[in-house]
Amino acid sequence: MRADQTAAWKNLGEHAKAFSSFDLRTEFARDAGRAVHFSQEAPGVFADLSKNHWDAKVETQLLALAQQTGLLAHRNRMFQGEAINTTENRAVMHWLLRQPVQGASYESLPTALKLPLKDVHDTLNAMLAFAEKIRADEHITDVVNIGIGGSDLGPQMAVMALQSFAMKGKRFHFVSNVDGHELDAVLQGLQAEKTLFLVASKSFTTLETLTNALSAKRWFEAQGGTNVSRHFAALTTNVEAAGQFGIQTCFGFWDWVGGRYSLWSAIGLPLAIAIGADHFRSFLAGAHAMDQHFLNAAPAQNLPVRLGLLDVWYRNFLHYTSRCIAPYHSALKRYAPYLQQLEMESNGKQVDHAGQTLPYGTSPVLWGEPGTNGQHAFFQMLHQGTDVVPLEFVAVKNATHALPDHQALLLSNALAQAQALMLGKSDTDGHKNFAGNRPSTFILLEDLTPFNLGALIALQEHRVFVSGAVWGINSFDQWGVELGKVLAKDIHARILSGDVADLDASTAQLLHKIR
Repeated sequence: MRADQTAAWKNLGEHAKAFSSFDLRTEFARDAGRAVHFSQEAPGVFADLSKNHWDAKVETQLLALAQQTGLLAHRNRMFQGEAINTTENRAVMHWLLRQPVQGASYESLPTALKLPLKDVHDTLNAMLAFAEKIRADEHITDVVNIGIGGSDLGPQMAVMALQSFAMKGKRFHFVSNVDGHELDAVLQGLQAEKTLFLVASKSFTTLETLTNALSAKRWFEAQGGTNVSRHFAALTTNVEAAGQFGIQTCFGFWDWVGGRYSLWSAIGLPLAIAIGADHFRSFLAGAHAMDQHFLNAAPAQNLPVRLGLLDVWYRNFLHYTSRCIAPYHSALKRYAPYLQQLEMESNGKQVDHAGQTLPYGTSPVLWGEPGTNGQHAFFQMLHQGTDVVPLEFVAVKNATHALPDHQALLLSNALAQAQALMLGKSDTDGHKNFAGNRPSTFILLEDLTPFNLGALIALQEHRVFVSGAVWGINSFDQWGVELGKVLAKDIHARILSGDVADLDASTAQLLHKIR
Protein backbone atom coordinates (compact mmCIF):
# COMPACT_ATOMS: atom_id res chain seq x y z
CA MET A 1 0.00 0.00 0.00
CA ARG A 2 1.38 3.40 -0.95
CA ALA A 3 2.22 5.60 2.03
CA ASP A 4 -0.47 8.24 1.48
CA GLN A 5 -3.19 5.57 1.36
CA THR A 6 -2.51 4.28 4.89
CA ALA A 7 -4.24 5.11 8.15
CA ALA A 8 -0.86 5.92 9.72
CA TRP A 9 -0.20 8.62 7.10
CA LYS A 10 -3.47 10.31 8.03
CA ASN A 11 -2.66 10.04 11.74
CA LEU A 12 0.80 11.53 11.18
CA GLY A 13 -0.82 14.44 9.37
CA GLU A 14 -2.95 15.09 12.46
CA HIS A 15 0.10 14.85 14.73
CA ALA A 16 1.98 17.32 12.53
CA LYS A 17 -0.65 20.01 13.13
CA ALA A 18 0.30 20.06 16.82
CA PHE A 19 4.00 20.44 16.11
CA SER A 20 3.81 24.17 15.51
CA SER A 21 4.01 24.42 19.31
CA PHE A 22 6.51 21.57 19.83
CA ASP A 23 9.57 22.66 21.80
CA LEU A 24 12.55 20.43 22.52
CA ARG A 25 13.35 22.27 25.75
CA THR A 26 9.87 21.57 27.07
CA GLU A 27 10.06 17.93 26.00
CA PHE A 28 13.34 17.34 27.83
CA ALA A 29 11.99 19.04 30.96
CA ARG A 30 8.84 16.93 30.83
CA ASP A 31 10.44 13.56 30.05
CA ALA A 32 13.55 12.58 32.02
CA GLY A 33 13.98 9.47 29.88
CA ARG A 34 13.83 11.19 26.50
CA ALA A 35 17.57 10.97 25.79
CA VAL A 36 17.63 7.26 26.58
CA HIS A 37 14.48 6.40 24.64
CA PHE A 38 15.63 8.19 21.51
CA SER A 39 19.19 6.89 21.60
CA GLN A 40 20.34 3.76 19.88
CA GLU A 41 23.37 1.48 19.89
CA ALA A 42 24.10 -0.33 16.65
CA PRO A 43 27.20 -2.08 15.30
CA GLY A 44 30.06 0.42 15.20
CA VAL A 45 27.94 3.48 16.00
CA PHE A 46 25.91 5.20 18.70
CA ALA A 47 23.13 7.57 17.66
CA ASP A 48 21.35 10.17 19.78
CA LEU A 49 18.06 11.05 18.08
CA SER A 50 16.57 12.84 21.08
CA LYS A 51 17.14 16.38 19.80
CA ASN A 52 14.80 15.80 16.87
CA HIS A 53 11.29 17.12 16.39
CA TRP A 54 9.37 13.99 17.28
CA ASP A 55 7.91 12.21 20.27
CA ALA A 56 6.80 8.72 21.20
CA LYS A 57 3.38 9.17 19.60
CA VAL A 58 4.93 10.19 16.30
CA GLU A 59 7.40 7.31 16.37
CA THR A 60 4.59 4.86 17.08
CA GLN A 61 2.69 6.07 14.03
CA LEU A 62 5.86 6.00 11.91
CA LEU A 63 6.38 2.37 12.89
CA ALA A 64 2.76 1.71 11.95
CA LEU A 65 3.43 3.42 8.61
CA ALA A 66 6.36 1.08 8.03
CA GLN A 67 4.15 -1.91 8.77
CA GLN A 68 1.29 -0.69 6.57
CA THR A 69 3.56 0.03 3.59
CA GLY A 70 5.22 -3.39 3.81
CA LEU A 71 8.71 -2.12 4.64
CA LEU A 72 9.95 -5.32 6.27
CA ALA A 73 8.64 -7.51 3.46
CA HIS A 74 10.40 -5.28 0.93
CA ARG A 75 13.60 -5.49 2.99
CA ASN A 76 13.31 -9.27 3.07
CA ARG A 77 12.86 -9.41 -0.70
CA MET A 78 16.14 -7.53 -1.10
CA PHE A 79 17.98 -9.98 1.17
CA GLN A 80 16.41 -12.93 -0.68
CA GLY A 81 17.82 -11.72 -4.00
CA GLU A 82 14.53 -10.78 -5.65
CA ALA A 83 14.54 -8.25 -8.50
CA ILE A 84 13.31 -5.27 -6.50
CA ASN A 85 14.93 -2.90 -9.03
CA THR A 86 11.84 -3.29 -11.17
CA THR A 87 12.60 -0.79 -13.95
CA GLU A 88 15.80 -2.67 -14.81
CA ASN A 89 14.61 -6.10 -13.67
CA ARG A 90 17.62 -6.53 -11.39
CA ALA A 91 18.24 -7.81 -7.93
CA VAL A 92 19.78 -5.44 -5.39
CA MET A 93 22.56 -7.36 -3.69
CA HIS A 94 25.40 -5.00 -2.77
CA TRP A 95 24.95 -6.46 0.72
CA LEU A 96 26.13 -9.84 -0.65
CA LEU A 97 29.56 -8.28 -1.30
CA ARG A 98 30.20 -8.20 2.45
CA GLN A 99 28.55 -11.54 3.27
CA PRO A 100 30.95 -14.11 4.83
CA VAL A 101 31.05 -17.68 3.52
CA GLN A 102 30.59 -19.20 6.94
CA GLY A 103 28.55 -18.64 10.08
CA ALA A 104 24.87 -18.31 10.88
CA SER A 105 24.15 -15.59 8.34
CA TYR A 106 25.63 -17.78 5.59
CA GLU A 107 23.56 -20.78 6.63
CA SER A 108 20.39 -18.69 6.46
CA LEU A 109 21.07 -17.56 2.87
CA PRO A 110 18.76 -18.89 0.17
CA THR A 111 20.52 -21.69 -1.71
CA ALA A 112 20.27 -19.70 -4.95
CA LEU A 113 22.54 -17.00 -3.51
CA LYS A 114 25.36 -19.28 -2.42
CA LEU A 115 26.70 -19.72 -5.97
CA PRO A 116 26.97 -15.98 -6.71
CA LEU A 117 28.52 -15.58 -3.26
CA LYS A 118 31.31 -17.96 -4.36
CA ASP A 119 31.95 -15.68 -7.36
CA VAL A 120 31.99 -12.69 -5.01
CA HIS A 121 34.68 -14.23 -2.85
CA ASP A 122 36.72 -15.48 -5.79
CA THR A 123 36.82 -11.92 -7.13
CA LEU A 124 37.47 -10.47 -3.68
CA ASN A 125 40.38 -12.83 -3.08
CA ALA A 126 41.91 -12.05 -6.47
CA MET A 127 41.48 -8.31 -5.96
CA LEU A 128 43.03 -8.39 -2.49
CA ALA A 129 45.95 -10.49 -3.75
CA PHE A 130 46.57 -7.85 -6.42
CA ALA A 131 46.29 -5.09 -3.78
CA GLU A 132 48.94 -6.79 -1.65
CA LYS A 133 51.16 -7.18 -4.71
CA ILE A 134 50.96 -3.43 -5.38
CA ARG A 135 51.54 -2.61 -1.72
CA ALA A 136 54.73 -4.67 -1.83
CA ASP A 137 55.92 -3.06 -5.07
CA GLU A 138 58.29 -0.28 -4.02
CA HIS A 139 58.49 0.98 -7.59
CA ILE A 140 54.82 2.07 -7.52
CA THR A 141 54.55 5.26 -5.50
CA ASP A 142 51.31 6.71 -6.91
CA VAL A 143 47.90 5.17 -7.57
CA VAL A 144 45.47 7.16 -9.74
CA ASN A 145 41.81 6.11 -9.72
CA ILE A 146 39.97 7.26 -12.86
CA GLY A 147 36.20 6.97 -12.48
CA ILE A 148 33.08 9.03 -11.93
CA GLY A 149 30.02 8.91 -9.68
CA GLY A 150 30.05 5.79 -7.53
CA SER A 151 33.35 4.74 -9.08
CA ASP A 152 34.94 7.84 -7.58
CA LEU A 153 32.94 9.15 -4.63
CA GLY A 154 33.00 5.93 -2.61
CA PRO A 155 36.68 4.96 -2.85
CA GLN A 156 37.81 8.58 -2.56
CA MET A 157 35.72 9.14 0.57
CA ALA A 158 36.91 5.90 2.19
CA VAL A 159 40.61 6.33 1.36
CA MET A 160 40.53 9.81 2.89
CA ALA A 161 38.54 8.64 5.90
CA LEU A 162 40.97 5.81 6.67
CA GLN A 163 44.16 7.70 5.92
CA SER A 164 45.54 6.80 9.36
CA PHE A 165 45.41 3.13 8.27
CA ALA A 166 46.97 3.78 4.85
CA MET A 167 50.46 2.53 4.14
CA LYS A 168 53.28 5.01 3.92
CA GLY A 169 55.15 5.50 0.69
CA LYS A 170 52.18 5.54 -1.67
CA ARG A 171 50.01 8.45 -2.69
CA PHE A 172 46.43 8.15 -3.88
CA HIS A 173 44.81 10.42 -6.45
CA PHE A 174 41.25 10.54 -7.79
CA VAL A 175 40.23 11.91 -11.18
CA SER A 176 36.56 12.08 -12.11
CA ASN A 177 35.89 15.40 -13.81
CA VAL A 178 36.10 15.41 -17.59
CA ASP A 179 37.53 18.92 -17.16
CA GLY A 180 41.13 18.35 -18.23
CA HIS A 181 42.41 20.73 -15.57
CA GLU A 182 41.83 18.05 -12.93
CA LEU A 183 43.76 15.30 -14.71
CA ASP A 184 46.49 17.71 -15.78
CA ALA A 185 47.04 18.88 -12.19
CA VAL A 186 47.40 15.26 -11.02
CA LEU A 187 49.74 14.22 -13.82
CA GLN A 188 52.13 17.12 -13.24
CA GLY A 189 53.30 15.56 -9.99
CA LEU A 190 53.77 12.01 -11.31
CA GLN A 191 56.39 9.84 -13.00
CA ALA A 192 55.16 7.29 -15.52
CA GLU A 193 57.29 4.38 -14.31
CA LYS A 194 56.10 4.89 -10.71
CA THR A 195 52.36 5.25 -11.37
CA LEU A 196 49.49 2.74 -11.44
CA PHE A 197 46.26 3.85 -13.12
CA LEU A 198 42.97 2.19 -12.15
CA VAL A 199 40.23 2.69 -14.76
CA ALA A 200 36.87 2.20 -13.03
CA SER A 201 33.96 1.69 -15.41
CA LYS A 202 31.66 -1.32 -15.33
CA SER A 203 30.92 -1.08 -19.06
CA PHE A 204 34.25 0.46 -20.04
CA THR A 205 32.22 2.91 -22.13
CA THR A 206 31.63 5.75 -19.65
CA LEU A 207 32.54 8.81 -21.71
CA GLU A 208 34.14 10.91 -18.97
CA THR A 209 36.15 8.00 -17.60
CA LEU A 210 37.41 6.81 -21.00
CA THR A 211 38.34 10.33 -22.03
CA ASN A 212 40.46 10.70 -18.90
CA ALA A 213 41.89 7.19 -19.29
CA LEU A 214 42.94 7.78 -22.90
CA SER A 215 44.57 11.09 -21.95
CA ALA A 216 46.39 9.34 -19.09
CA LYS A 217 47.60 6.65 -21.50
CA ARG A 218 48.87 9.27 -23.96
CA TRP A 219 50.71 11.02 -21.13
CA PHE A 220 52.15 7.70 -19.97
CA GLU A 221 53.49 6.91 -23.44
CA ALA A 222 54.78 10.45 -23.96
CA GLN A 223 56.72 10.11 -20.73
CA GLY A 224 58.46 7.01 -22.09
CA GLY A 225 56.14 4.42 -20.58
CA THR A 226 55.95 1.24 -22.61
CA ASN A 227 54.28 -1.42 -20.45
CA VAL A 228 50.61 -0.40 -20.35
CA SER A 229 49.55 -3.74 -18.92
CA ARG A 230 51.78 -3.23 -15.86
CA HIS A 231 50.74 0.35 -15.16
CA PHE A 232 47.00 0.17 -15.96
CA ALA A 233 44.32 -2.06 -14.42
CA ALA A 234 40.57 -1.99 -15.01
CA LEU A 235 37.62 -2.37 -12.69
CA THR A 236 35.15 -3.51 -15.33
CA THR A 237 33.12 -6.40 -16.70
CA ASN A 238 34.05 -5.52 -20.30
CA VAL A 239 37.31 -7.44 -20.46
CA GLU A 240 37.40 -7.28 -24.25
CA ALA A 241 37.27 -3.47 -24.37
CA ALA A 242 39.86 -3.22 -21.62
CA GLY A 243 42.10 -5.59 -23.58
CA GLN A 244 41.82 -3.40 -26.67
CA PHE A 245 42.97 -0.51 -24.48
CA GLY A 246 46.01 -2.56 -23.51
CA ILE A 247 44.85 -3.63 -20.05
CA GLN A 248 45.21 -7.25 -19.02
CA THR A 249 44.40 -7.03 -15.30
CA CYS A 250 40.63 -6.70 -14.78
CA PHE A 251 38.34 -7.14 -11.79
CA GLY A 252 34.64 -7.23 -12.50
CA PHE A 253 31.37 -6.91 -10.64
CA TRP A 254 27.74 -7.67 -11.33
CA ASP A 255 24.55 -6.07 -12.62
CA TRP A 256 23.06 -6.35 -9.16
CA VAL A 257 25.66 -3.87 -7.84
CA GLY A 258 24.55 -0.28 -8.40
CA GLY A 259 27.27 2.32 -8.90
CA ARG A 260 26.59 4.18 -5.67
CA TYR A 261 26.67 0.87 -3.79
CA SER A 262 29.84 -0.44 -5.46
CA LEU A 263 32.51 0.53 -2.92
CA TRP A 264 32.32 -3.01 -1.50
CA SER A 265 33.19 -4.52 -4.89
CA ALA A 266 36.28 -4.25 -7.09
CA ILE A 267 35.58 -0.50 -7.15
CA GLY A 268 37.07 -0.57 -3.63
CA LEU A 269 40.50 -1.58 -5.00
CA PRO A 270 42.09 1.83 -4.22
CA LEU A 271 40.97 1.40 -0.61
CA ALA A 272 42.29 -2.17 -0.52
CA ILE A 273 45.68 -0.99 -1.75
CA ALA A 274 45.69 1.84 0.78
CA ILE A 275 44.74 -0.11 3.91
CA GLY A 276 45.61 -3.71 2.98
CA ALA A 277 43.61 -6.92 2.73
CA ASP A 278 43.02 -7.48 6.44
CA HIS A 279 41.68 -3.98 7.04
CA PHE A 280 39.55 -4.18 3.89
CA ARG A 281 37.98 -7.39 5.21
CA SER A 282 37.32 -5.57 8.49
CA PHE A 283 35.65 -2.80 6.48
CA LEU A 284 33.37 -5.42 4.91
CA ALA A 285 32.75 -7.00 8.32
CA GLY A 286 31.51 -3.70 9.75
CA ALA A 287 29.03 -3.33 6.91
CA HIS A 288 27.89 -6.94 7.31
CA ALA A 289 27.30 -6.38 11.02
CA MET A 290 25.03 -3.46 10.14
CA ASP A 291 23.28 -5.60 7.52
CA GLN A 292 22.47 -8.14 10.21
CA HIS A 293 21.24 -5.41 12.55
CA PHE A 294 18.94 -4.08 9.82
CA LEU A 295 17.73 -7.56 8.95
CA ASN A 296 17.16 -8.88 12.47
CA ALA A 297 16.55 -6.05 14.95
CA ALA A 298 12.95 -5.20 15.82
CA PRO A 299 11.83 -2.01 14.03
CA ALA A 300 11.62 0.02 17.25
CA GLN A 301 15.27 -0.82 18.01
CA ASN A 302 16.48 -0.81 14.41
CA LEU A 303 18.65 2.22 13.71
CA PRO A 304 18.30 2.32 9.89
CA VAL A 305 14.54 1.97 10.29
CA ARG A 306 14.32 4.75 12.87
CA LEU A 307 16.48 7.13 10.84
CA GLY A 308 14.63 6.43 7.59
CA LEU A 309 11.25 6.94 9.23
CA LEU A 310 12.45 10.17 10.81
CA ASP A 311 13.45 11.33 7.33
CA VAL A 312 9.91 10.63 6.07
CA TRP A 313 8.40 12.53 9.01
CA TYR A 314 10.60 15.53 8.34
CA ARG A 315 10.13 15.59 4.57
CA ASN A 316 6.41 14.96 4.35
CA PHE A 317 4.90 16.25 7.56
CA LEU A 318 7.17 18.98 8.93
CA HIS A 319 8.22 19.90 5.37
CA TYR A 320 11.95 20.20 6.02
CA THR A 321 13.37 20.00 2.52
CA SER A 322 17.07 19.65 3.24
CA ARG A 323 19.47 18.03 5.72
CA CYS A 324 22.89 19.34 6.65
CA ILE A 325 25.74 16.87 7.24
CA ALA A 326 28.47 18.03 9.65
CA PRO A 327 31.22 15.46 10.27
CA TYR A 328 33.52 16.62 13.05
CA HIS A 329 36.56 14.82 11.69
CA SER A 330 38.76 16.23 8.94
CA ALA A 331 39.25 12.79 7.36
CA LEU A 332 35.50 12.71 6.59
CA LYS A 333 35.75 15.68 4.25
CA ARG A 334 34.19 13.70 1.36
CA TYR A 335 31.49 12.11 3.50
CA ALA A 336 28.78 14.67 2.65
CA PRO A 337 29.32 14.44 -1.15
CA TYR A 338 29.22 10.66 -0.89
CA LEU A 339 25.88 10.81 0.93
CA GLN A 340 24.56 13.28 -1.63
CA GLN A 341 24.82 10.68 -4.36
CA LEU A 342 23.67 7.85 -2.14
CA GLU A 343 20.44 9.54 -1.12
CA MET A 344 19.63 12.05 -3.85
CA GLU A 345 20.33 9.68 -6.75
CA SER A 346 18.48 6.87 -4.98
CA ASN A 347 15.40 8.74 -3.78
CA GLY A 348 15.26 11.78 -6.04
CA LYS A 349 12.22 10.32 -7.82
CA GLN A 350 8.74 11.68 -8.57
CA VAL A 351 6.88 8.49 -9.51
CA ASP A 352 6.08 5.33 -7.57
CA HIS A 353 6.87 1.73 -8.55
CA ALA A 354 3.89 1.74 -10.92
CA GLY A 355 5.06 4.92 -12.66
CA GLN A 356 2.33 7.06 -11.09
CA THR A 357 3.20 10.64 -10.12
CA LEU A 358 3.61 11.02 -6.37
CA PRO A 359 1.59 13.65 -4.51
CA TYR A 360 4.28 14.06 -1.83
CA GLY A 361 7.97 14.95 -1.63
CA THR A 362 10.78 12.43 -1.66
CA SER A 363 14.52 12.98 -1.23
CA PRO A 364 15.66 16.02 0.73
CA VAL A 365 18.62 18.05 -0.44
CA LEU A 366 21.79 16.95 1.36
CA TRP A 367 24.69 19.30 1.86
CA GLY A 368 27.43 19.98 4.36
CA GLU A 369 31.04 20.51 5.32
CA PRO A 370 33.28 19.22 8.10
CA GLY A 371 33.28 21.03 11.44
CA THR A 372 34.61 23.21 12.85
CA ASN A 373 35.07 25.08 9.60
CA GLY A 374 31.35 24.93 8.84
CA GLN A 375 30.66 26.88 12.03
CA HIS A 376 32.29 29.88 10.40
CA ALA A 377 30.42 29.43 7.14
CA PHE A 378 26.78 28.29 7.17
CA PHE A 379 26.02 27.70 10.85
CA GLN A 380 24.79 31.28 11.09
CA MET A 381 21.82 30.29 8.93
CA LEU A 382 21.25 27.09 10.89
CA HIS A 383 20.99 29.04 14.15
CA GLN A 384 19.19 32.21 13.08
CA GLY A 385 17.97 31.69 9.53
CA THR A 386 14.32 31.63 8.53
CA ASP A 387 14.37 27.97 7.47
CA VAL A 388 14.62 25.06 9.88
CA VAL A 389 17.29 22.66 8.61
CA PRO A 390 17.86 19.39 10.51
CA LEU A 391 21.56 18.88 11.15
CA GLU A 392 23.35 15.54 11.41
CA PHE A 393 26.57 15.55 13.41
CA VAL A 394 29.10 12.74 13.04
CA ALA A 395 31.85 12.70 15.66
CA VAL A 396 34.66 10.31 16.55
CA LYS A 397 35.59 9.92 20.20
CA ASN A 398 39.26 8.99 19.84
CA ALA A 399 41.87 10.68 17.68
CA THR A 400 44.70 8.89 15.89
CA HIS A 401 47.09 11.83 16.23
CA ALA A 402 49.14 12.62 19.32
CA LEU A 403 48.68 16.39 19.30
CA PRO A 404 47.54 17.69 22.71
CA ASP A 405 44.42 19.80 23.23
CA HIS A 406 42.85 19.35 19.79
CA GLN A 407 40.44 16.44 20.26
CA ALA A 408 38.76 17.77 23.40
CA LEU A 409 38.32 21.15 21.71
CA LEU A 410 36.92 19.55 18.56
CA LEU A 411 34.39 17.42 20.42
CA SER A 412 33.38 20.26 22.72
CA ASN A 413 32.51 22.28 19.62
CA ALA A 414 30.36 19.48 18.21
CA LEU A 415 28.48 19.03 21.50
CA ALA A 416 28.12 22.77 21.99
CA GLN A 417 26.67 23.33 18.53
CA ALA A 418 24.07 20.59 19.05
CA GLN A 419 23.21 22.08 22.43
CA ALA A 420 23.06 25.64 21.10
CA LEU A 421 20.78 24.65 18.23
CA MET A 422 18.34 23.19 20.75
CA LEU A 423 18.59 25.68 23.64
CA GLY A 424 18.99 28.94 21.78
CA LYS A 425 19.43 32.20 23.70
CA SER A 426 16.93 34.87 24.70
CA ASP A 427 18.08 38.44 24.16
CA THR A 428 16.17 41.70 23.94
CA ASP A 429 18.46 42.66 21.08
CA GLY A 430 16.92 40.78 18.19
CA HIS A 431 20.27 40.50 16.44
CA LYS A 432 21.56 38.44 19.35
CA ASN A 433 18.45 36.38 19.94
CA PHE A 434 18.59 32.67 19.09
CA ALA A 435 15.18 31.01 18.80
CA GLY A 436 16.61 27.56 19.52
CA ASN A 437 14.44 24.47 19.14
CA ARG A 438 16.46 23.52 16.04
CA PRO A 439 16.65 19.75 15.45
CA SER A 440 19.78 17.63 15.17
CA THR A 441 20.97 14.03 15.20
CA PHE A 442 24.29 13.08 16.79
CA ILE A 443 26.14 10.00 15.52
CA LEU A 444 29.19 8.96 17.53
CA LEU A 445 31.91 6.49 16.62
CA GLU A 446 34.37 5.27 19.22
CA ASP A 447 37.17 5.25 16.63
CA LEU A 448 37.35 5.87 12.89
CA THR A 449 38.37 2.30 12.01
CA PRO A 450 37.65 0.24 8.88
CA PHE A 451 34.99 -1.74 10.78
CA ASN A 452 33.22 1.36 12.10
CA LEU A 453 33.36 3.19 8.77
CA GLY A 454 31.90 0.13 7.03
CA ALA A 455 29.08 0.04 9.57
CA LEU A 456 28.41 3.77 9.19
CA ILE A 457 28.18 3.59 5.40
CA ALA A 458 25.91 0.53 5.49
CA LEU A 459 23.73 2.34 8.02
CA GLN A 460 23.24 5.17 5.56
CA GLU A 461 22.53 2.76 2.70
CA HIS A 462 19.78 1.02 4.65
CA ARG A 463 18.37 4.29 5.92
CA VAL A 464 17.90 5.41 2.31
CA PHE A 465 16.29 2.05 1.54
CA VAL A 466 13.78 2.60 4.36
CA SER A 467 12.58 6.02 3.27
CA GLY A 468 12.43 4.94 -0.39
CA ALA A 469 10.44 1.82 0.50
CA VAL A 470 7.93 3.83 2.53
CA TRP A 471 7.57 6.32 -0.33
CA GLY A 472 6.94 3.41 -2.70
CA ILE A 473 9.70 4.33 -5.15
CA ASN A 474 12.49 2.40 -6.84
CA SER A 475 15.62 3.56 -5.04
CA PHE A 476 17.95 1.62 -7.34
CA ASP A 477 17.67 3.15 -10.80
CA GLN A 478 18.83 6.58 -11.98
CA TRP A 479 17.12 7.42 -15.24
CA GLY A 480 17.40 11.12 -14.47
CA VAL A 481 21.13 10.91 -15.16
CA GLU A 482 20.66 9.61 -18.71
CA LEU A 483 19.00 12.53 -20.53
CA GLY A 484 21.89 14.90 -19.96
CA LYS A 485 24.34 12.29 -21.28
CA VAL A 486 22.36 11.90 -24.51
CA LEU A 487 22.06 15.63 -25.08
CA ALA A 488 25.76 16.18 -24.30
CA LYS A 489 26.76 13.86 -27.17
CA ASP A 490 24.61 15.87 -29.58
CA ILE A 491 25.91 19.22 -28.36
CA HIS A 492 29.52 18.01 -28.44
CA ALA A 493 29.14 17.25 -32.15
CA ARG A 494 27.54 20.67 -32.68
CA ILE A 495 30.40 22.47 -30.90
CA LEU A 496 32.82 20.82 -33.32
CA SER A 497 30.69 21.51 -36.40
CA GLY A 498 28.93 24.76 -35.51
CA ASP A 499 25.54 23.32 -36.49
CA VAL A 500 22.74 24.98 -34.47
CA ALA A 501 19.80 23.73 -36.53
CA ASP A 502 16.71 22.95 -34.43
CA LEU A 503 18.37 24.10 -31.20
CA ASP A 504 16.51 26.33 -28.77
CA ALA A 505 17.59 29.97 -28.95
CA SER A 506 19.39 29.98 -25.61
CA THR A 507 21.50 26.90 -26.32
CA ALA A 508 22.29 28.15 -29.86
CA GLN A 509 23.43 31.50 -28.47
CA LEU A 510 25.67 29.89 -25.88
CA LEU A 511 27.12 27.49 -28.46
CA HIS A 512 28.10 30.46 -30.65
CA LYS A 513 29.75 32.12 -27.65
CA ILE A 514 31.70 28.97 -26.85
CA ARG A 515 32.90 28.57 -30.44
